Amino acid sequence: MKRDDDLIRALLFNYEEADNWLLMMPGYTKDASEEERRERYHVLLLSDEGFVTEVGNGTFRLTAQGHDYINAIRSDDVWEKTKDGAAKIGGATLGIMKDLAVAYIRQEAAEKLGIEL
Repeated sequence: MKRDDDLIRALLFNYEEADNWLLMMPGYTKDASEEERRERYHVLLLSDEGFVTEVGNGTFRLTAQGHDYINAIRSDDVWEKTKDGAAKIGGATLGIMKDLAVAYIRQEAAEKLGIEL
């Protein structure tokens, strides 16, 4: 299964907006739909990268690193630049995606605030 960075972004935003900080793993049952299994795979990728962590059997929470990534990719403009940057180099790891997003958000902050970060 290919990683879908837009789905990862959507999942992170959904988790951030949830009323409960405990996130149930989608697609955890054997009769899970294709979409639930796809989401589960991407949650596991988020866990691999440290953006979420498992706190119980099939229950996850966002980490500080996950919140940082959310803040870096919140702007649609920064997100598009991040994806374009990754495409220009022929693809990128999830960690590099975060690094690119942080670099673009730093660039925006420096320009808006008139300081070098």
